[in-house]
Amino acid sequence: MAQQISEQESIRREALVELRKLGIDPFPAAEFSTTHYATDILRGFDDNPEGYKEVVIAGRLMSRRIMGKASFAEILDASGRIQVYISRDDIAPEEDKSLYNTVFKKLLDIGDFIGIKGFVFKTKTGHTSVHATELTVLAKSIKPLPLPKTDADGNVHDAFTDPELRYRRRYVDLVVNPKVKETFKVRTKAINAMRNFFNEKGYLEVETPILQPIPGGAAARPFVTHHNALDIPLYLRIANELYLKRLIVGGFDGVYEFAKDFRNEGMDRTHNPEFTVMEIYVAYKDYLWMMDFTEKMIQHVVTSVKDSTVVKIGNNEIDFGKPFQRLTMTDAIKKYAGVDITGKNEEELMQVAKDLGVEVDSSMGKGKLIDEIFGEKCEHHLIQPTFIMDYPVEMSPLCKRHRDNPELTERFELIVNGKEIANAYSELNDPIDQLGRFKEQLELSEKGDEEAMFIDHDFVRALEYGMPPTSGMGIGIDRFIMLLTNNSSIQEVLFFPQMRPETK
Repeated sequence: MAQQISEQESIRREALVELRKLGIDPFPAAEFSTTHYATDILRGFDDNPEGYKEVVIAGRLMSRRIMGKASFAEILDASGRIQVYISRDDIAPEEDKSLYNTVFKKLLDIGDFIGIKGFVFKTKTGHTSVHATELTVLAKSIKPLPLPKTDADGNVHDAFTDPELRYRRRYVDLVVNPKVKETFKVRTKAINAMRNFFNEKGYLEVETPILQPIPGGAAARPFVTHHNALDIPLYLRIANELYLKRLIVGGFDGVYEFAKDFRNEGMDRTHNPEFTVMEIYVAYKDYLWMMDFTEKMIQHVVTSVKDSTVVKIGNNEIDFGKPFQRLTMTDAIKKYAGVDITGKNEEELMQVAKDLGVEVDSSMGKGKLIDEIFGEKCEHHLIQPTFIMDYPVEMSPLCKRHRDNPELTERFELIVNGKEIANAYSELNDPIDQLGRFKEQLELSEKGDEEAMFIDHDFVRALEYGMPPTSGMGIGIDRFIMLLTNNSSIQEVLFFPQMRPETK
């Protein structure tokens, strides 16, 4: 089916032809070197007007007011907007006024990229502006931008706010909704702050395989692909944990990785099948040390990004500056669900879940049942940063048993605003126990649990060579950025979230 072209697009395509007839390439190949960004000029001109006698900027044409021989326009570059004054007599030689009369006034459109060379001055109304002496066409925009319109009463109409359109056309969203760009700047700052925190401790950033023969390190349903040359199935990784622990076996004292992981699960406001995690493993440490470490790291990142320890999330103010609350899993369920799960078997837990109105099914083992009860009845109560500790052993097949209670594990999760942000263990380094845990997962898989772990015999073999006491922690970067930017949807913090196929 042929693509339908709107009247506005048709006019812009005709302008392309006219520009070429004038000898102007609407998509020139030559480099156009800029000297300043818009915000640099706006911040610096008042203190040093002599330093802006000659500037070169480039960006999208976002507005213009044509007043005969002169016009005002707004240019949007990567940093923001700035006003430009364009006079016919300045940008065109006396014998050829077509650059202004025909090109700027008739053939250029909102959204086009142009380059401006000139000098900075103050208008009579006090606006810092660039007086153009040269104008260069850099790229023609064929589709009109969906810019909002403001009426005489200050009401905004036709704003580009539909979530599905915004996520599908993020390239447009970033142009017409400036706050969106700030979200992703925060994301980069947060990741850099986290990376710097680890580097200052001397830990090594590494890379591990995305395509894996066994999808290990988490309880999740994987994506499956096929390697033609080897004629074997491969899986997109669901976690990078087992490979990072192999590196601890190999002699590194501390390794970390920012990784893309993939889980073949449903999509909602907090889940995307492709997501970013950071995992770190440090030898000769336990989960109590990692709890302190995680608290300091989170406080460092929040302060670096927000210049404060307090973050506003919806109607809640989260204070990351105070010591994080610590609560065992059993105590949390007792406190918020009113049930003591200590010593209960699978059948009893199934009945507890049903009595509490928690949806469960016959494929769920003890760990999954407890997880469902906690998620349904407890998580939403945990607004301020809280470490939930000491998970039942059935929930944590890669975690060391608790030193004081073999029915529990040395594990914690950091919950903030009712959502899990980080997960950490004293890592299981007993190969015999690990193989037994894997076999228990296999039994769950045979019962129909599609998220049960595979047996990774090579990882067990690595542990047989010896892994020192180790603590590991993983943090969901996307959910953490949701907190820092006060977004309730994971799609808002991903440049290109997964979407259903677009219908034509």
